[in-house]
Amino acid sequence: MEAGARTDISVVAPSPMLTVTVEPDGDIHLHAGGQGFWIARQAARLGASVTLCAAFGGETGTVLKSLISAEAIPIWEIAADGRNGAYIHDRRSGARQVVAQTRGSNLSRHAVDDLYGAAFATGMRAAVTVVAGTDPAGLVPPGFYGRIARDLAANGRTVIGDLTGAELDAGVSGGLTLLKVSAETLAAEGRAALDDDGIIGWMRTASGQGARHVIVTRGAAPAVALLDGSLMTAAPPQATPNDARGAGDSMMAAIGAALAAGGSLIDAFRHGVAAGAMNVTRSGLGTGRREAIDALAEHVRVTAVAPDPSGAGTTSTPA
Repeated sequence: MEAGARTDISVVAPSPMLTVTVEPDGDIHLHAGGQGFWIARQAARLGASVTLCAAFGGETGTVLKSLISAEAIPIWEIAADGRNGAYIHDRRSGARQVVAQTRGSNLSRHAVDDLYGAAFATGMRAAVTVVAGTDPAGLVPPGFYGRIARDLAANGRTVIGDLTGAELDAGVSGGLTLLKVSAETLAAEGRAALDDDGIIGWMRTASGQGARHVIVTRGAAPAVALLDGSLMTAAPPQATPNDARGAGDSMMAAIGAALAAGGSLIDAFRHGVAAGAMNVTRSGLGTGRREAIDALAEHVRVTAVAPDPSGAGTTSTPA
């Protein structure tokens, strides 16, 4: 990576994964994967200049670096003592079957220090920093997310994150500019019930605890956002899904790209929903084309949500 180079988006991905997929025609595909990489790739395809801060180790790390370099995404590499995770999926039956999967190694104290240094340095010269969680959780201490969010925010930088578990809690307390989480995650972690009152109540709580803006995705239902204290939903045009994985990562990439380009929060929300919807129509994660996502964003319906004066719930009006 060129020293001193400015960037639109810094993506902090502690441990990318190597993915191996056997396709229905028998072809075997090797790709870089993991939440952070998929965000970085989609953001780059949306025209943003991207730097990926990530740790690499072992044979899987060596292969990953080569695959990411082929995508022309600049890397700030952190040397890890262990290995990156990997999985092998078989799709010859038409359904995705897990053949084997191995977790990445926990990053050592020194590697975590190096990752923080890379994230802080790139974040200071980036318009937006996106922090991605680890899979499985715990490859870095959760406090890492709170520290990087807090320190970049203290210097007037925009930090957005898609996190779960203790990593989510740390990011919120650190003062993330924007947090994205799925309703399924909230329910699975016992944070909120899968109804409007439960989700909206949790969003207001998270905002009060430090996350300035909050977005919750709800699968095929419209996403809901709390932006500058105002509630709204966003619904894309209906489309037949091809692969439901990775919609949230594409959403984060588009939100980051829109904010880095100077777009409003509502514009970023609209483009994020469009990118997530486009992702599920494709086979590759984080591969949506910019012109298609921009065109689809024009048809995303954003609706303001306000308390019902009768006390019976909420009412909606076009935003």
